[in-house]
Amino acid sequence: MAQFHMNVKAEPDPRFVFQFDGAPECSPQVFQLRGNIRQPVFTCKFNFRAADRNQRSRSLPSEHISAARSWLSSFGSERERPGKERKGWSITIHDLSGSPVAVASMVTPFVAGPGSDRVTRSNSGCWLILRPGDGTWKPWGRLEAWRERGSADGLGYRFELVHNSAASGGIVLAESTLSCSKGGKFVIDLNGNGATGMKPGSAATSPVCSPRSSGDFGYALWPYSLYKGFVMSAKVEGEGHSGKIAPLMVEVGVQHVNCMEDAAAFVALSAALDLSMDACRLFSHKLRKELCPPQDLLF
Repeated sequence: MAQFHMNVKAEPDPRFVFQFDGAPECSPQVFQLRGNIRQPVFTCKFNFRAADRNQRSRSLPSEHISAARSWLSSFGSERERPGKERKGWSITIHDLSGSPVAVASMVTPFVAGPGSDRVTRSNSGCWLILRPGDGTWKPWGRLEAWRERGSADGLGYRFELVHNSAASGGIVLAESTLSCSKGGKFVIDLNGNGATGMKPGSAATSPVCSPRSSGDFGYALWPYSLYKGFVMSAKVEGEGHSGKIAPLMVEVGVQHVNCMEDAAAFVALSAALDLSMDACRLFSHKLRKELCPPQDLLF
């Protein structure tokens, strides 16, 4: 079983550093970086929820599937607009034993606004981030994304922690815009100081204990008081990149990781934000084949 390793080094703001070994839609491995060491800790599985409805993962019990679908329907909004929608994307994070430890699922489709070829803020798409707790799946966070109009042409986003009730209001942890052409850094820093520069290969320190699973530590579903200072950051590529795409890099404050599921939730959130850059691409532009449902590739 993968563990987060300890690096005994005094730092004022210790962080775990994770690197995707490919684009999220390519179902990559995720590595933890410790200096020059890259250790695999997670695997990702991207799929289309509608197409995968009858193909249950061997590692996802049927009762978990039912619970997850219940949350997805209660938080989501089905909108049909043939030819101008992107829907059903889902990415599951597994630990190295194959057990699912977090899910990011598109619960509200990304559709073009009336008379437009872009996803507008009034018509934003939405992801729900789920994690296991008390023997079932429970909602942890909700990410909305849209494409801003005007000269900025940015990816607007809003992330909030949610309770296990769609009627309960969430607490917003991040709301900003990233450049669609250049990309940028998604940051949750409750001190308002911003994150330090992303440093591929920078050393990541670990908690005193190397966590294994949430069963060892318990999971507070509504842990607002636990989120202080720097929480996380993720570097997202824009549409205007040339040549090889830089791997998705994620930093998570050590104080916010007590178990594998904690880290996996932030990894799933980062993947959802990265995929939102594609989901908000102008509908006049084609998506990469990995992001197109199998039936669409026949035409």
